[in-house]
Amino acid sequence: MEGLKRMLEEEQKRLAKIRKEVEKELKHVPDGTLRVTRSNKVIQYMHCTPENERSRTHGKYIKKSELNLAAELARKEYNLKLQKLVNRRLSQIEKLNKEYSDDETADVYRNLNLGRKKLILPIEELWEQRYEEWKNKEYVGKGFAPGVLEIYSKRGERVRSKSEKILADMFYDMGIDYKYECPLYLEGVGTVYPDFTFLSKRLRKEIYWEHDGRMDDPDYANSAIRKIDSYIKNGIYPGENLIVTYESSNYTLNDKVARSLAERFLL
Repeated sequence: MEGLKRMLEEEQKRLAKIRKEVEKELKHVPDGTLRVTRSNKVIQYMHCTPENERSRTHGKYIKKSELNLAAELARKEYNLKLQKLVNRRLSQIEKLNKEYSDDETADVYRNLNLGRKKLILPIEELWEQRYEEWKNKEYVGKGFAPGVLEIYSKRGERVRSKSEKILADMFYDMGIDYKYECPLYLEGVGTVYPDFTFLSKRLRKEIYWEHDGRMDDPDYANSAIRKIDSYIKNGIYPGENLIVTYESSNYTLNDKVARSLAERFLL
């Protein structure tokens, strides 16, 4: 499963953080355990300690004025159970992380000698094959009206604005392949031209990037909102497989924010 390695690593970090917090809390806890009973529908708390048999099994009644002790004992037992679970899961994840690779099923085919490869079609399409097909598939972009200012990216294609040039050059410098204004059919709308299209190895599907550059223009903003809604109606969601950046006359594109989005979703 593509991306599982990253998910396992994130889960490992989350659990390690929990374990650290639990260990910190368990350094200062009262002795004994908490016993909870009911008497005439009234909850009673008992402090069980190893002093003698009765204290171990029945405990000493905790007064209302001492409920903080009951809370500390309850927190202690919660943390001990949580610690046990977290340690077990971390042990499992650490073992799996050592053995697992996102490409392991594809590697079975890759590691065959050339003679065997010629006789076999892999059950799953290899990522590099799909990526090359996507990358090399030709398309016709939106085109430019005559007389419009000509702006070119580092890669040599013409773009519509300085902000799009900044984005295109950023992708180029980061080694991220993209398609500029590659046509996309949206049901209920027709053909649209996302500013940038990428093929995500993690998601195994395309990711689209729209830069809305004149959001203080009411007509432009309304059109941009309708377009985003059209993406959503077609199963393309912001923060999942759609990235949106904004700009206005008083707020220009923040390249640090754009780079952060690219690193999170495209690398």
